Parts: sequence; C-alpha cells; structure tokens
Amino acid sequence: MTAILPDLTVSAETARHEELMERHSAHNYHPLPVVVADAEGAWVTDVDGRRYLDCLAGYSALNFGHRHPALVAAAHDQLDRVTLTSRAFGNDRIGPFCAALAELLGKDMVLPMNTGAEAVESGIKVARKWGYEVRGVPEDRARIAVMAGGFHGRTTTIVGFSTDPDARGGFGPFTPGFDVVPYGPDDPAADALAAAITPDTVAVLLEPIQGEAGVVVPPPGYLAAVRRICDRAGVLMVADEVQSGLGRTGHLLATRSAGVDADVYLLGKALGGGILPLSAVVADEAVLGVLRPGQHGSTFGGNPLACAIGSAVVDLLGDPAVLAHARVLGGELATRLEALVGHGLVAVRTAGPWAGIDVDPRLGSGRDVCAALARRGVLAKDTHGATLRLSPPLVATVDEIAFAVDALAAVLAELG
Repeated sequence: MTAILPDLTVSAETARHEELMERHSAHNYHPLPVVVADAEGAWVTDVDGRRYLDCLAGYSALNFGHRHPALVAAAHDQLDRVTLTSRAFGNDRIGPFCAALAELLGKDMVLPMNTGAEAVESGIKVARKWGYEVRGVPEDRARIAVMAGGFHGRTTTIVGFSTDPDARGGFGPFTPGFDVVPYGPDDPAADALAAAITPDTVAVLLEPIQGEAGVVVPPPGYLAAVRRICDRAGVLMVADEVQSGLGRTGHLLATRSAGVDADVYLLGKALGGGILPLSAVVADEAVLGVLRPGQHGSTFGGNPLACAIGSAVVDLLGDPAVLAHARVLGGELATRLEALVGHGLVAVRTAGPWAGIDVDPRLGSGRDVCAALARRGVLAKDTHGATLRLSPPLVATVDEIAFAVDALAAVLAELG
C-alpha cells in the first residue's frame, strides 16, 4: 500500500480558524482543513485565496451553485420588506410559494418547514395521522416500513431506525413503530418489503437513491415494485427526495425519472437555494388535509424570506434547459468516471451529476483521497470508508466536470 499523502498545508490564518472551531464548536464534524471565505457559481475561495471546484455543493443544497444571481436578488428584495411574521399571521409570500411548488410537483398542498429532518419528521406525523383517520389503524399502532442503509436526518426518531451505528449509537431509547427492510438491489428486497406490510402499516418511507450510503441506485423496476406494493396494501409511498430531488439526478425528482409518482414528497436542501434552510412536505389534500390548526407547526416554517427564495428556485426548475444541462453533466461525469474503474476505482454509481465512487482500499481511505483532491483544487466528501461522493452544482460546465475527474485520476495514479 502506498503511504498516505500528507495533510494539506495549513497557513496561519487557516490554523487560527481551525483552533477557534476546535475550542468552541462541538466536534460533530471532522472537516478537511479548508476554510472558505468567498464563493461564486461552482467555485469557492479559502481564507488564503486558494480556489477550489466545489464538487459537494452542500450535499445538494447548492444545486444552483453559490450566490446564484436570481436567488440572491430574491433574497435581497425580500430582506428589504419583511423576513418573518410567524404563522400566527399571513404573509404575501407563502401562498404563491406553496401554489407554485404544488403545481411543479402536480400535487394539491404544501407543508413548508425548515430543515430536511423536519420535513421527514413532519412526513412521519402526517403518515401516522392519515393512517388513523383514513386507513383506520387503531390508535398508537401505526407502523412505517423503512429501508436499511437509508439516511433521513439526525433527530432521535430518525436515527432510531437508522442502520448506521455512527448515527444511531449512544442516542437511545428510540421511538417505536418502524420496520427496517432491505433496500434493493434485487427481487428479494421487494419481497421482504411486501412481507413487512401489516394491517397496522401506514407508509413506506424511502430514499429513491440512497445518498449518504454512497449514491446507491436501485435497479430498474425496483421503485415501481415499491409503488405496486403500496397500492396493493393501501399504504402511502413517501419519497425522501431531500438530496435526490430538485434536479440532482437530471430530473425534477428521482422517483419521476423511474416513472413512479409517490403519494408524499419530502423536499429540502436545494429548495432554499443554498441561502437558508427551507423544506417541504408535498402531497394531495387527501393526505395533508388530515392536519388541522394546532396539530403541527413551526415558527420559521413558511417565513416570507424562505418562501421568496423558494419561489425563485421553483422558477429555475421550470426552465427545461436547467435539467437538460444537468443531464449533459451527468453523462460526462459517468463516462469519465467509468474509464477509471480498474485504475484505482472499484465501482462507480451515477445518477445525473451525482456519483458514488468506490476507491480501491489499498490506495487509502476516502478521506485520504479527498485531502489529495483538495490539494489539486477539488472539494469532495468521503463516506463509509473508501467511498467518495461527488455532487457538483448543476451550473457547473462540462470542462469543470473534466477538471474534477482529471484531478481524481491524477490522485489515484499518485496513490497507486
């Protein structure tokens, strides 16, 4: 095995920021020693003036890049008017935003929240309430089928049904009511899901593509099989598209790219344009209509600043050229990465401009590769040992995709 490459050179200014973080910020992250001070489009600049191509894009929160002009303009305009009213009163942004997002997804109603985890928690509450009021499940017996390997957030309820020991360990006791089944990639996984459905099941919750797990893409027909199982059982299909939705795969939604429509969509990350948190539960009135005043809420959910930016995001997604360009980027990324399989890469999984990359573990860990990439001006994120994730902004160019993969090829050659 080749020796691990040395750490990034750390300047005095970077070290100052690192020391402040080490002393005063909880150690719930282990970032590379890159301290970003400025950003535009697909590029960021650190406190020492070094530029990097951002191939993480805030885990897809920055699908439209840093400081997209239309999104910044919407934010600036709203900052000069009103930023928060709470939901005790109306504001002139929430209605147009909810109407536009509902129309974009072809659903009736939107429940605006803040973070992706809040959207998932809200989706769980809605599914349970629907189960009691519509499906007729006896009170306090609702169950939700979830997928092994999935990632839906960090709240205690959500980590309680995680199969990742790092996410779950040390945070119990956990909320009951969840049944974990295998996620793809073959027919027995669908069989296991069908077997897990009981008269008390109210929903199946899944990521159509598992992002945190390493961009795990199900085989053709899997999502359609899940849809059929839900239809036969009379339960809700709830798609967590916080990472996979809003253009990340080159399609509006990953489920729709598979020809499947979920009953409930959970959105976040890119919905806030990389400017502030904004998430949403989107469904028809037959589902979201079970919520009544006082039963669920959020002080900042649906705030006018977030809704103004969210409306601008919806406008961008309404332009077919945006998704078409994302598909072009995805094709370039897939072609170039697949050429590296057998040359330092063990496997590659792509869905539009989104890739899970398994590095030969003999070359080093995923973090080693990310550190080496950063020295070559590319920011990426490791997960689960020797796996990397790439999710460049949808505004990147084909040449920038080539730059990123060429840097990876050089790193693999250096480590080998």
